[in-house]
Amino acid sequence: MTPPPEPSVLPPPRRISRATLIAVGAVLLCALIWGTTWYGITWQLGVVDPIVSVTWRFGLAALALFAGIAVARRQLSLTRPQHLEAMGQGAFTFAVSYAFTYSSEQHVPSAIVAVIFAALAFLNLTLFRLVHGQKAHRLAWAGAVLGVVGVAVLSGSELISARLGPAAGLGIGLAALAVTSAAIGNLFAWRAQRAGAPILASTAWAMAYGTVMLALYGVVTGAEFRIDPSPGYLISLVYLALLGSVVAFVVYFWVARTRGYAVASYISALTPPIAMGVSALFEGARFGMLALVGLIIVLAGQGLIIRAQKAK
Repeated sequence: MTPPPEPSVLPPPRRISRATLIAVGAVLLCALIWGTTWYGITWQLGVVDPIVSVTWRFGLAALALFAGIAVARRQLSLTRPQHLEAMGQGAFTFAVSYAFTYSSEQHVPSAIVAVIFAALAFLNLTLFRLVHGQKAHRLAWAGAVLGVVGVAVLSGSELISARLGPAAGLGIGLAALAVTSAAIGNLFAWRAQRAGAPILASTAWAMAYGTVMLALYGVVTGAEFRIDPSPGYLISLVYLALLGSVVAFVVYFWVARTRGYAVASYISALTPPIAMGVSALFEGARFGMLALVGLIIVLAGQGLIIRAQKAK
């Protein structure tokens, strides 16, 4: 006589750990901050020279970081080689790149600039390959190329749009220079890490160096150092300095160090659609089907980059 089958026991549902929930919340927070900073920059344009606004932003951010490091009693000093790398990072990441970014947003909607920065992955891979001979997974190269193609499709759709006019070409060109400078800045940041520089101290010094360079350029070009007392300007300045330049970077590096860079990469995948949504809501930007196709290609490329990091 065959015994009756034992009743199947289903495994208990797998609970999401608290650490995972915190990491997911950190990713969403960072993506939300960076996705809205592009629009926040537009509140800085008009009355105050863009170079001056960038100077105030990173000057305030550097002071906040220095104060935070002092309160936390973390290492603040750097060696001479580490200072040189921080100086290079400050020049390209915080001075040149953001100077071009602010200027580009005078000619095109902020979301266009945000999506163009999706080409940063391809520029990073190329630069690190040429300078240091680093090899990347083929999926990373495929994703980076898709990012460039998506940016080209989206930018092309905006260039042929009559509502933007001939200034669109200038704005997109300035954004391309900004993202190229950011890639060079990433190279200096990586070299600072290899030199053993603490992340917080290196970032603080890089912001300080970038602030000094921006201020010197403003003096040489005759920029008027002033502050717009309007609530919009002051609120956006505090938001960009403290949240966009301090909190977002700290959160990003925390996610990267505790959960891995594959998880942190989701931030760059979430930023462009948030930026486009904010631009459509507050700037009245309207994106055609071709622009949406470009965005989808960019997101597909980001997905391949994430898979490449997991595979590696």
